[in-house]
Amino acid sequence: MKKILIANRGEIAMRIIRTCKEMGIETVAVYSEADKESLHVRFADEAVCIGPPASKDSYLKISSIISAAEITNSDAIHPGFGFLSENAKFSKICSDHGIKFIGALPDHIEKMGDKATAKLTMKLAGVPCVPGSEGLLESLEDAGKIAAEIGYPVMMKATAGGGGKGMRAIWGPSELEKAWESARQEALASFGNDGMYMEKLIEEPRHIEIQIIGDQSGKASHLSERDCSIQRRHQKLTEETPSPFMTDELRSAMGEAAIKAAEFIKYEGAGTVEFLVDKNRNFYFMEMNTRIQVEHPITEEVTDYDLIREQIKIASGTSISGRNHEPKQFAIECRINAEDPYNHFRPSPGKISAFHAPGGHGVRIDTHVYAGYTIPSHYDSMIAKLIVTGRTRKQAIERMKRALDEFIIEGINTTIPFHRQLMDHPEYVSGNYTTKFMEDFTIT
Repeated sequence: MKKILIANRGEIAMRIIRTCKEMGIETVAVYSEADKESLHVRFADEAVCIGPPASKDSYLKISSIISAAEITNSDAIHPGFGFLSENAKFSKICSDHGIKFIGALPDHIEKMGDKATAKLTMKLAGVPCVPGSEGLLESLEDAGKIAAEIGYPVMMKATAGGGGKGMRAIWGPSELEKAWESARQEALASFGNDGMYMEKLIEEPRHIEIQIIGDQSGKASHLSERDCSIQRRHQKLTEETPSPFMTDELRSAMGEAAIKAAEFIKYEGAGTVEFLVDKNRNFYFMEMNTRIQVEHPITEEVTDYDLIREQIKIASGTSISGRNHEPKQFAIECRINAEDPYNHFRPSPGKISAFHAPGGHGVRIDTHVYAGYTIPSHYDSMIAKLIVTGRTRKQAIERMKRALDEFIIEGINTTIPFHRQLMDHPEYVSGNYTTKFMEDFTIT
């Protein structure tokens, strides 16, 4: 593999470029007119403008990306995360044009992208699943019957969902009809698909995911867990590994379940099997993300394993490096978003007037911004990821506090103040938190 086109933007594009340079692989950046000053454009070997700012006219426009790959003679396309990374059609078109898609095969994306189908597949694989509907709900009456069978509370979910859209918690029969109508309308507007399924609502849950990687022979390994329970409206805010809730027995069981899931479908590439874990440490399959995750750096830091490099090697036909990888230290990631945490996390695009990144031992920054850079309003608000490591969880927390204090971004609002307060919160410090944590958190 001599040249890779990166079908993405921002910090993940920069992240991929760095590994490619270390491997002696040339890179091609694609960018919209709004991103012409982004660092990924500057540091790639070549850059091609693929359209105006709107994602549908640039980063989601398959024809423009394929054309850019062809005119630059790219061997492969790395989709990063978001945009077209889990688009089965795009994966197939790449293959049809003789371009290697560094990600999941179309069949894997289709099987795991539709959540109802994914759940049925995992049941066949013998992976624990949350009790719920067998496939999609056919009607409101069908939803009521299943809710009565599994018992309230229940969670209604959009089969094509993501980011918390098309999800409704239902605590009793009187709430069912309103939830059914509103969830379907939101799902149709967001995904063009109003298909719904239902699951038992797991109370006091933790969101714990297992990083897996599989090769072209169908073999898979896992790289331990990440705890992603600190969320707002189902959007992750910070992640850590190992999870403070984890035991050796639970890690082994969840790791083997994730491998079983990957090997059952002969999964190729990097992926994440996500689980809900109840207060009694029973775990249930939630979904599988068939791409690299935003939070992959903390796994890299505790296992000394470059996941992007491994993706590229597997796409070239190399077998996976080993079976399982246990964490050797502790790592925390804070997502730094251009948002105002004092105003309901309202987006805060604009020009960065001053930028100083923290440094020192055990500190990593993944970002594409700098002083003078203007954050466009067209895309996701995440502008940086701050990752720290430590020999103990306490040391990692103290290091994160120090790094956040050093992190200066002026001209816009960011989530740095939120993360700084989080690191002092007694429940976070003790590791005693669930996905409901943010419901009672108030930034001061």
